[in-house]
Amino acid sequence: MSATGPSPAGRAAAEYRIEDLAHASGATVRTIRAYQDRGLLPTPERRGRANVYRDTHLARLRQIADLLDRGYTLASIKELLEAWDTGRGLGGVLGLVAEVHGPWTDERADRITRAELEVKFGGRSDDEAVSEAVELGVLEPVPGRDDEFLVPSPQELAVAVELYAAGVPLSAISGHLRELRGQVEQIASRFLEFTTEHVFARYLGHRPPTDADAAEAASMVRRLRPLAQQTVDAELARAMRTFATRHLEHHLAAEGPFTGHSALPPPTSVALPGATISAVERLVGRDNATAFITAATERELQSRTLDALAPSHVNTGIVNQKP
Repeated sequence: MSATGPSPAGRAAAEYRIEDLAHASGATVRTIRAYQDRGLLPTPERRGRANVYRDTHLARLRQIADLLDRGYTLASIKELLEAWDTGRGLGGVLGLVAEVHGPWTDERADRITRAELEVKFGGRSDDEAVSEAVELGVLEPVPGRDDEFLVPSPQELAVAVELYAAGVPLSAISGHLRELRGQVEQIASRFLEFTTEHVFARYLGHRPPTDADAAEAASMVRRLRPLAQQTVDAELARAMRTFATRHLEHHLAAEGPFTGHSALPPPTSVALPGATISAVERLVGRDNATAFITAATERELQSRTLDALAPSHVNTGIVNQKP
């Protein structure tokens, strides 16, 4: 790497050969050339038979790497960078990216050694359970440290420890987590669709969004971020109290074994209009009518259950604002 004379700011302006730029940025020479071909990097200065790169190229490579880490494709990154280069501004967009990609909880990650992990789970070594915890993301290997793990959610690990101490097998804990995760992801997806439709659609009319819209959307993310967790916490507490009460009443009153379904109210028959049944039979055939009506009912029930997770104060406040 070489430097020219002092710049107006009083410091030397750095110059890089492509090999030096690759070393400073962490990218490979091949990657840098591919970015040039895609138009992601400014054209370097040609000096003799060599290309000369500057700090602007290094800063751009770091921007690209950061956006790739956040899940953006090269095509979308190119759109963002073109917006920046044409003077439309990128500060608000990058702020929105940082806001969405940032932590959605106040919980802080921790570290744990393999020995400490074994102590928490009764002193037993279980390679299969550790592998499954890594697969689920409960534990993350620390590069270069075979005996140490990152714990993204110490609370989640603490729950597993308590359940194991209460007699729940590790295989049952991991199986329950897999099932629960799928259900929670459905809730998260539904809440995201809900807020996108009623709140964020107004900011997504441009690709990329304007700097002002992106900054306002980032502010809205900060305001709405806790609502999903608060709603789920409140609804879970309500449901746990209801079902736990029914469980206890059943155990105190009944002699037979308890099943999860016995806590639910008994099913009731619903008479459908004859015209509705006839229409369904014409659509899917008589043999398939019952299954079709059952599936449609289950979808409607699930949709209404998820809709109920949206708090009433959201419906009457921010969410009802029109674009």
